[in-house]
Amino acid sequence: MTSPTPDRTPRVATLEEDHLRITVAGRERAVTIVGPQSPVAAAPAILYFHGSNQTAASGRAFTGGTFDALARRGVVVAYLDGHKRNWNDARASSAFAARRDGVDDVAFATATIDRLVGEYGVDRARIYAVGFSAGGALVIRLAHAIPALLAGAALIAATQPVPENFLLHDAPPAPLPLVAFHGTRDPLVPYGGGMASLWGFRPRGLGLSAPATADYFAARNGITTAPASRRVAPRAGAGRTTVERTDYRQDGHAPVTLFTIHGGGHVVPGPRRAPRIMGRSTDQLVAADAIAAGCVRIGTSLAARERAGRGAASASAHQAAVSAAMPAAQRSWKRRRRSASATGSPERAWARQY
Repeated sequence: MTSPTPDRTPRVATLEEDHLRITVAGRERAVTIVGPQSPVAAAPAILYFHGSNQTAASGRAFTGGTFDALARRGVVVAYLDGHKRNWNDARASSAFAARRDGVDDVAFATATIDRLVGEYGVDRARIYAVGFSAGGALVIRLAHAIPALLAGAALIAATQPVPENFLLHDAPPAPLPLVAFHGTRDPLVPYGGGMASLWGFRPRGLGLSAPATADYFAARNGITTAPASRRVAPRAGAGRTTVERTDYRQDGHAPVTLFTIHGGGHVVPGPRRAPRIMGRSTDQLVAADAIAAGCVRIGTSLAARERAGRGAASASAHQAAVSAAMPAAQRSWKRRRRSASATGSPERAWARQY
């Protein structure tokens, strides 16, 4: 079993921040890497994809530092920068510059994984993709295009496109643990499904409801049993939102979990209050903590399952390869001895990000 934050991973006091330039199909792309100053062998990694009209930096700030907090526990977090503030996801209706310019964001994600493994000591079998809004739409594309490279995926305020709005409807089913978070009063991506838009303007295509999205991925994972739902116990001083957790579980199948934030808006669940125009924030759930605490804990990538099947000799060879990669990881971090704060720094007024 795997998790983004294994119990053996020590907490670290200082973070290291690195800025990569990766050339994909002749186009230079940017990634901000945040991780422990002293690399952890076989560390897990999270690829974080920001929302529409955000950047890696503003998307990082929008999370309230909650994914940086995972880096303090040994996780390497990569904040990828979209093309002209957006992504080439799998929605047929997309009119973003990334689609018009033919940007290959699947190749960008794959190249980032290769750099994380080669330079930062990350375990290739423990890569998790997390996306907010349009970034979640890209994670949906990755889940269909490169599921074997991922140990799990998380969607925040994003839903599966309806079949006629989906470019990869012929992708064969592939098991992938998935967790989703969605507010019932999301003003941009409706919880109940329908047209995603910017407050009724600039429509971005039809999508399934959040529950139907969870159903869809559970079916891809071969789960045939009915889901089970329960209310998450409210935290002290509960605000105006409540959380319901729905689990799709069946022995031998990758799990799916949906967190419904009743009364919640188009936000990343956590301590940072989003602008009022985005809808209500929630203090009842931290998405980063939920991802780390076990929603994808029992999932492993296909590569990990194949490695497990090859026995102890293969495991020893894998550990030797990880150990060999550690000096390169240490050199990579030392390129820029720059400590990062746990919260990042806001770049612009929230109103300019959407």
